[in-house]
Amino acid sequence: MCGIAGIFHLETAKPVDPERVKRMTDAIAHRGPDGSGVWTAPGVGLGHRRLSIIDLEGGAQPMHSDDEALTLTFNGEIYNFRELRVELEAAGCTFQTHSDSEVILQGWRHWGPACVSHFHGMFAFAIHDARSRQLFLARDRLGVKPLCYAQIPDGSVIFGSELKALTAHPALRRETDLAAVDDYMAFGYVPDHACIIRGVKKLPAGHHLLLQQGQALPEPTEYWDIDFSKRAKGSQAELSEELLRLMRQGVVSRMVADVPLGAFLSGGVDSSSVVALMAEHSRQPVKTCSIGFDVGALDESEYAETIARRFATDHRSRKVAADDFGLMDKLAFHFDEPFADASALPTYRVCELAREQVTVALSGDGADEALAGYRRHVFHHKEEQLRKLLPQSLRGPLFGGLGNLYPKADWAPRPFRAKTTLLSLARNGPQGYTDAVSLTSPAQRHALYSQRMRGAIGGYRAEDHMERLMTNAPAQSGLDQAQYADMKLWLPGDILTKVDRTSMSVGLEAREPLLDHRLLEFAASLPDKMRIRGGQGKWLMKKTMEAYLPNDILYRPKMGFVTPIDQWFRGALAGEARALSTSLTFSQMDLFNNAAVAKAAEDHIAGRANNGRLLWQLMMLEKSLSKLFA
Repeated sequence: MCGIAGIFHLETAKPVDPERVKRMTDAIAHRGPDGSGVWTAPGVGLGHRRLSIIDLEGGAQPMHSDDEALTLTFNGEIYNFRELRVELEAAGCTFQTHSDSEVILQGWRHWGPACVSHFHGMFAFAIHDARSRQLFLARDRLGVKPLCYAQIPDGSVIFGSELKALTAHPALRRETDLAAVDDYMAFGYVPDHACIIRGVKKLPAGHHLLLQQGQALPEPTEYWDIDFSKRAKGSQAELSEELLRLMRQGVVSRMVADVPLGAFLSGGVDSSSVVALMAEHSRQPVKTCSIGFDVGALDESEYAETIARRFATDHRSRKVAADDFGLMDKLAFHFDEPFADASALPTYRVCELAREQVTVALSGDGADEALAGYRRHVFHHKEEQLRKLLPQSLRGPLFGGLGNLYPKADWAPRPFRAKTTLLSLARNGPQGYTDAVSLTSPAQRHALYSQRMRGAIGGYRAEDHMERLMTNAPAQSGLDQAQYADMKLWLPGDILTKVDRTSMSVGLEAREPLLDHRLLEFAASLPDKMRIRGGQGKWLMKKTMEAYLPNDILYRPKMGFVTPIDQWFRGALAGEARALSTSLTFSQMDLFNNAAVAKAAEDHIAGRANNGRLLWQLMMLEKSLSKLFA
């Protein structure tokens, strides 16, 4: 796992200052504490920060081919590199190292841009080909590893693993993209089709970009997409057997490392499943770690202990205070863009704990997206069944009228929020699901925005992109559409961003075996009833893992990392909440109506409303903007 950065002149092969590339890689030094490298040639400069995982002696980068025509800077892991090496050697390729990096170089030489379809893993890399005067950028299928880029005024393209690598270049213009602010206020993160700095782009997951000297900057090319439009055939037993085979394959392939390896263990279904399959394959006790909280209602550590005992793992646990919000500034630095998922705080702590003993940790991320494990998937599935009973022409007026009359009860558990359900049923599936995952509605955001902000974004509406994704998804059902949108937006924008930034901030490589693309392709083909049944998400996975895990792990309510932000803003962070309405950063950018922000804070502190999540969003936005645009 590493950090990469570089510069490529599209127009002419002008010299590249190696110090400028070094400044870009130094900005992301935390991603690669074990080494660094910079290489320049006319028109190009590539930089690298290394976290050594495989071939500790021979994998230094930027890496050159034996004839020095090709140069690579690479972040990630290619899990099938040994099999590919055998295939490439049979085709006449020769190797100087035992690294997966060299397999990428030879794969490019043999297959060209199609090489990415051969790679199983998580990756973001750049290859310069001196023969064709091209730079090839690629990102893995799911977007596990980040890569952003921008064209700057002199015509060159700069790229890097994190936004801070680009802001280290003095020619990058820093101007806030106000549409991205609306995206963030809607969803709590800036999705991959947007960036908080105008003009910066994120290479989408499953895409590559081929730059040719002497030609204009092209659009990325998609090489992979998840397809929910086909259905697997077979009995429950047959489908369960195939699911287990693919889960086992994903886990075993990600246990290859030349450094200490372990796993995160929360005691939930997903991480417990990963640990069970690791223990099955490992000759030594699996090293596991978990974070507990000093408030019993938030603490899941007893479940992690249960799994640790069951599989005789080498387990370590640490309790942290429920008011562990002292990391806010550190997280704002590492995330660059505003990020409002407060579970980043305990995620950082568990990465910190893991890094004390291991360099690689496997996680359970991805199963909820792949197999419909979120409660919102279950609710949406039920709502879709109701939508089929009545046409939109009847549903809209009927449920819309009832919803408008019903009192608002955001404080209540979701099943009792009838107003929310009624209004969702009045809409079509994409509109209803998008509304369910949005943190704020367009009307709520516009009430907070300043007059200038409302005028600047005009008719822009963050939800439109997600609704289009669902409407145009390769899908058979509303559940398919919802999962497709989650994989395109929520997964790379929130979950994978959170794990990448927190793990890399402490020099830890996190691997997600349940995001193996072959497993995801199979999961997308499962009939709805194999994903959700009897109010249970991930139904087939839970049935499959009954042979490994106890029922009180498999069928207890999903919890996840819960952070008590409502209480924080009525206690220790009340001052921070009040300060938002007088923020110098917000005032200079003229983003919000100060009176509306002040009212939101005072209503929350006084207990008249639950605005904790909104205040957290605003606070993390203010911290990020103040760092990026200082």
